[in-house]
Amino acid sequence: MSEQNPIQASLSRLRNYINQQIIGQDVLVERMLIGLLANGHLLVEGAPGLAKTRAINVLSKTIQGDFHRIQFTPDLLPADLTGTEIYRPQQGTFEFQQGPLFHNLILADEINRSPAKVQAALLEAMAERQITVGQATYPLPELFMVMATQNPIEQEGTYPLPEAQLDRFLLHVKVDYPSAEHEKAILHLVRAEAKQTDKTTAEAFEPISQDTLFAARNQVLDVYMAEQLEDYLLQIVLATRNPGVYGQDLAGWLQYGASPRASIALDRCARAKAWLAQRDFVGPDDIQDMAFDVLRHRLILSYEAEAEGISTDHVIKTLLARVAVP
Repeated sequence: MSEQNPIQASLSRLRNYINQQIIGQDVLVERMLIGLLANGHLLVEGAPGLAKTRAINVLSKTIQGDFHRIQFTPDLLPADLTGTEIYRPQQGTFEFQQGPLFHNLILADEINRSPAKVQAALLEAMAERQITVGQATYPLPELFMVMATQNPIEQEGTYPLPEAQLDRFLLHVKVDYPSAEHEKAILHLVRAEAKQTDKTTAEAFEPISQDTLFAARNQVLDVYMAEQLEDYLLQIVLATRNPGVYGQDLAGWLQYGASPRASIALDRCARAKAWLAQRDFVGPDDIQDMAFDVLRHRLILSYEAEAEGISTDHVIKTLLARVAVP
């Protein structure tokens, strides 16, 4: 895979452009592209005002596809997502009216404010790429990615996502505040946009086609991973299920480990990260870097760990330090 690969070049231009529009959130931008390349969904956690909504909005304008934002609230119903059958008295028949999930990119804003029935409807769409209404099943678009957000600060009136729902997310990304330098650049960008003098708007970027994205996904699957690295990847996941092998402290922190879905996700994401870096092979750093976002929502800590203030990120960091690198 050469550096002149036109598909890689297209994604590289897209990444650079989004980084110009979403300043100081390079990790979030990379993770969104990895989600697209690995055909998965993202759960993004961060305080309000950190450009989570803006990021996927800008991404949607650089890809040939449609975008829809859904504000999750406690009074939301499953039909508000999936759609419903409307009775047409003139014909005497029911006609299915598609809901907002029938778009390519979905922003599920504050997903933990929705009740269990709504979360279950979204679960089927994310996992099965289809929606069932009554006796009929409707397929979703081939390009379909959900980016859900949740606010880690305000928990009043929320419905925590169950483990089965969390496991359906490819990545759990934590967004932090930008640096002072980046925040100064944000001020300049917002001022320019307010004055309508910024010439590099999203319309100036020619959107890449869905066929290009699908071809990129195939190239990601062809990225080489040595057998020793495959074993290393699996050992990291297996260590979450048998943590006592790597220390009694780890055994006391973890109640349940990650499922095989985590192994699949880590494999796809490590390959996608290497491909975005214009490499045709996976290195240990790719696996280690992606391990946090792949595993942090799939581990269930013990009561002892929570009492001690141990986070899942601390557990993952400890595991990575103790699992031998080939």
